[in-house]
Amino acid sequence: MDTKNFISGTHKQQYQYKSFLPSLVNVDWKVSDNILIRLLSEADIKLGELNAFSQLVPDVDFFIKMHVSKEATISSRIEGTQTNIADVLKSVENVDPEKRDDWEEVQNYISAMNQAILDLEKLPLSNRLLRNTHRILLHGVRGHHKQPGEFRRSQNWIGGASLADAVFIPPHEEALPELMSDFELFLNNENLSLPHLVRIGIAHYQFETIHPFLDGNGRIGRLLITLYLVSKGLLVKPTLYLSAFFEKNKSLYYDNLTRVRTHNDLNQWLKYFFEGIRDTASNSIETFRSIIKLREEVERNSIPTLGRRTNLAQTFLHHLYGRPIVDSQEVSEKLSITTSTALRLIEDFIRLGILVEITGYKRNRIFVFEKYLNLFE
Repeated sequence: MDTKNFISGTHKQQYQYKSFLPSLVNVDWKVSDNILIRLLSEADIKLGELNAFSQLVPDVDFFIKMHVSKEATISSRIEGTQTNIADVLKSVENVDPEKRDDWEEVQNYISAMNQAILDLEKLPLSNRLLRNTHRILLHGVRGHHKQPGEFRRSQNWIGGASLADAVFIPPHEEALPELMSDFELFLNNENLSLPHLVRIGIAHYQFETIHPFLDGNGRIGRLLITLYLVSKGLLVKPTLYLSAFFEKNKSLYYDNLTRVRTHNDLNQWLKYFFEGIRDTASNSIETFRSIIKLREEVERNSIPTLGRRTNLAQTFLHHLYGRPIVDSQEVSEKLSITTSTALRLIEDFIRLGILVEITGYKRNRIFVFEKYLNLFE
């Protein structure tokens, strides 16, 4: 089936409302739209560049921690949390009590992503893996009573206070077994000669339309994109996340998903999606370039001036790459040094312009590797 001829589904009468029953997607596809093909090529090229670049960056896993933290922050913010990456990177003791619920939700997202990447080493990208990821996402936070790790057994809706005034009503729960089975087969059907970016673009739309969980669908659906790219080897490391693009163009994101359902316009959604892949990959490459430049500046010009403390300072700097907001107690514990030694080391980093104190307090001070953190904001 040509993507331009896609029929998205039908509305099915339920008791006092109509739900949307999406068409199955595990079918033969082809793409004939020339603009779509061009955007697909541009996205493929940039994704390949990002994948290659990430393999050339020394200690790339330090920086991936920051990418995951940024993604978790933005993806959760799309769903209504009021937090930023600086808050997320603080230890729980340093988080404003009024923000701790949001902090915990974002920490769950980080844990869910990290565990899902590990699970891909022994599991295919499957319904089982997505349910496991969902269980971690909702553990102990708002939504924990909404069947974590299970597909819904009741009707949900999007927008509005009830089914009567809902903006969109996903398929009835009775349709989920067939829809999610088809979805899983589509993700892994090696007999389909379909470009990977077309497949995951369609899969993201289909997942958001099915809305198989009572809560957390948006976050799992966005996470799905990165997991697919890693599972198929398009990315060796999880370095591309689309939430920032979706948040920046939030109305277009929802409008284009909705337009598939209302106008069968799958091509418009895919064009938007490929633009997101292309632009996000380009931005990620630039971030890596900036990291390399900053790293060379600090490690070549600043750290060597510390003489006998150079090796300890280098270890501390590596810790900051994964967690650029610290206090003296954390530094003491992570580096296995006394508090007084930790404070002297921190003062050295302040003098060198690496760290900045952000509380203004004389006690319980917090320090940030500001130039580095700014690269992710």
